[in-house]
Amino acid sequence: MQECTLGEIARHVGGRVCGDPATKISAAATLEEAGPGHISFLVNLKYEKQLETTEASAIIVGREMATSPVPLLIADDPYYAFARTVVLLHGHRTHKSVGVSPKASISDSARIGKDCHIHDFATVADDAEIGDGCQIYPCAYVGQGVRLGRNCIIYPNVVLYERCQIGNRVVINANSTIGVDGFGYATHDGVHHKIPQVGGCVIGDDVEIGSCCGVERGGLQDTVIGQGSKLGDLVTIGHGARIGAHCLLVAQVGIAGSTTLGHHCIIGGQVGIVGHITLGNNVTVGAQAGVINDVPDGETVMGAPAIGAGQARRAYTMLQHLPQMRQEIKSLKSRLKKIAAAVKTTDETKKT
Repeated sequence: MQECTLGEIARHVGGRVCGDPATKISAAATLEEAGPGHISFLVNLKYEKQLETTEASAIIVGREMATSPVPLLIADDPYYAFARTVVLLHGHRTHKSVGVSPKASISDSARIGKDCHIHDFATVADDAEIGDGCQIYPCAYVGQGVRLGRNCIIYPNVVLYERCQIGNRVVINANSTIGVDGFGYATHDGVHHKIPQVGGCVIGDDVEIGSCCGVERGGLQDTVIGQGSKLGDLVTIGHGARIGAHCLLVAQVGIAGSTTLGHHCIIGGQVGIVGHITLGNNVTVGAQAGVINDVPDGETVMGAPAIGAGQARRAYTMLQHLPQMRQEIKSLKSRLKKIAAAVKTTDETKKT
């Protein structure tokens, strides 16, 4: 950690100070947990009351406030400004410089770039290529013919199957597998026959993949994760799927094969998306939804099966009333039955 003044932070993030710019800041914290020397942020107005009780020395906000007990740093995008502030004060995780460990298994035909650090018991197979500045952690496996770009971080127990193409500045967290065979079988006479997966797997620049993820190689065409996309933990991407640039896939998402996502999609936790459909650009899918049809650009869907957000909210609002509605319907049916019987009796009396 390093100490900065509030004025220095404001210049770093492109904001302006309302209060004392000489205020010393040494760390970042939430409004609730902040103490002297800490900087926090306020984006959601429902937490505005915490301004009265927080012990933070400064707060990043999106607008001026009539009263504030502490100096404010005003930024157009306060959450992004806070993120940059955290990087300035705390930095990212550092990685030990070990060079190429003699305990690593490096093929004679592999090509290792400058300033790479390959830890104990990592394996780099035949004809693999590692770009400059990469970190390969213990027990990671870089398969035959893999192309790994510059400044990538491959954490322990990651497996990169043969011929995967990984871009620059890619981070793959522990225990994830890239390029595993797709789930492809031809069933004949009750027996499931494996179909060779002859496609590849292409990961774009600046992608981050969480822990315990599985990205399948394509059956015939490549599986693609677009530039800047981020995958949470336990995400599965089926064979031949194509994920556009700058998508966010929260933990436990499952996307079946040959599905296409446009750019800047946000897919909530535990969402399941069937195969062979297309989600447009800037699509948002609510948590635990089941998507079974194409979704146009800019739409927000939720529910299982997924429907438009407005319709889904109305439908789910009614769920709590279903028992009462059921009872009322039963009561109405009983009353209608009695009315019908009375009308029938009246008609028969008139006829006689």
